[in-house]
Amino acid sequence: MTQAIATAPPTPCVAPKSALLRRRLMPLWVATFLQGVGFWVPVEKLFMSGIGFDAATIGVMAAAYAALVPVMEVLSGVLADRWSRRGVLMVAGVALLLSVFIGAISQNVVTYIVAALILGIYFAMYSGTVEAVVYDVVLEETGDGAEYERRIGWVRFVESVALVGSALAGGWIAAALSPRATYFLTLPFAALYLVALSRFCEPRLHRTTERTSLRDHLVVTYRAITDRGRLVPIAAATVMSAMILQAMYEFGPLWLVTLKAEAGYYGPFWALLVGMIGVGGLLASRLHLERPLSVAIVVLAMLAACLTMTTSRSLAALTAAMVALTLALVVIGIHLSQLMHDAVPSTIRTGVASGISAVSWLLFTPFALVFGAVSKYAGVYVSGWMITGAVALAGAALIWVQRHAVAVR
Repeated sequence: MTQAIATAPPTPCVAPKSALLRRRLMPLWVATFLQGVGFWVPVEKLFMSGIGFDAATIGVMAAAYAALVPVMEVLSGVLADRWSRRGVLMVAGVALLLSVFIGAISQNVVTYIVAALILGIYFAMYSGTVEAVVYDVVLEETGDGAEYERRIGWVRFVESVALVGSALAGGWIAAALSPRATYFLTLPFAALYLVALSRFCEPRLHRTTERTSLRDHLVVTYRAITDRGRLVPIAAATVMSAMILQAMYEFGPLWLVTLKAEAGYYGPFWALLVGMIGVGGLLASRLHLERPLSVAIVVLAMLAACLTMTTSRSLAALTAAMVALTLALVVIGIHLSQLMHDAVPSTIRTGVASGISAVSWLLFTPFALVFGAVSKYAGVYVSGWMITGAVALAGAALIWVQRHAVAVR
C-alpha cells in the first residue's frame, strides 16, 4: 500500500481545463513583479555611506552574506525538492520583508550587515528555486522543456520591469524625501509578494517517485553535478558568470562614487543595469549560444566592456560598458540554465541548481573581500582588472560548454 501511494501519479492542479501555460504562470509573474520592487536598491550605496560604510566595509558586508548564502543554498535546494518549492519561495519572501525592515531602521554598519545577512537568506531561497518551478510547470503542461528558455525569459522580463520602475522611482523618492524612506515604502510590496505567491499552483513532478533518505538524496544530487560529463562544463560556466553578475550589481555603483556622479544619476544608472535582466530574458532564446560564432561575439563584447571599465573616465561610456556586460551575463545565465535543467531529473532539479549557485557564492566571498580592499587602497579602476580576469575565465568556460555540446552530438 505504501509503495502504491509513493509511486502514484501527481494529483493534478485544481484549475480550469482550458487553462494554458501562461495562465498557470500568471500568479508567479505577479509575485515576481512584486518582489522586484525595491525602491532602496539604486540608492543603497548612498544610504550606506551615510551610516558609516566605505569601500572596504562594503566588501566585508558582501563577503559576509556571500559566506552565508552557500549554506542556505544547499538547504533551500533540499527543502524545495523534498518539501515544497512554493514553500521555499514563501520563506524567501519573509526573509526579504525582514531584511528591508531592518535596513530601514539601521543607524550603523553592524545593524545593516545583519539586514544584509537576512537578505542573503532571501537570495539563497529564491535563486534556483524559481527556475526549477518554471521548468517543471513547462514540463507538466507541454510534456518537454523546450519552452523553458522563453518562459523563464518572460519571468526575467517581468522582474526587470519592476526593478527598472522602482529604480527610477527610488531615485526620485530619495531626492524628495530621503534614502531611508525608500526602504519603508518597499515593505508593502514585499508583503503583497507573499499574497500573490499563495495563489500559485505548484508543480508536483518532483514528488512522483518514492521518497529516499536525506543522505541518498544528497549523494544523488552531488553525483549529478560531479559525475555527469555534460554538467561539469555547464556548472563551471554558470559559476563564473553568476559570480561576475553579482560583482556588477554589488560594485558597479562604485565607479559612480569615484567619478562623483550626482545623486540623480544613480536611479537611471541602476534602472539601465537591472533593465538588462528583461532585455536578456527576451533575447536569450534568439541568440543561439549553441553556435560558435554567437559565443565568440558575446565573449569579445564582454572583454571590450571590461576594457572600457578599466580605462574610461566618461560616465556615459562606463554606463554603456556595464550595461553591455550585464546583458551578456544575463543571456549566458539563461542559456546555461536551460542546459542544466535539461540534464537532470525533476527530483533533484532544485538541489543541483542550488548546489551550483552555492559554489558561485563561495567563489564570490574572497573575490568581494579582495575587490573591496583593492578599491579602497588602489582605486576601483585597478580592482576592475579583477572583473576582466573573471570574464576571460567565464568566456573560456562558455566556449568549453559549446564545444562539449558539439562533441556529445
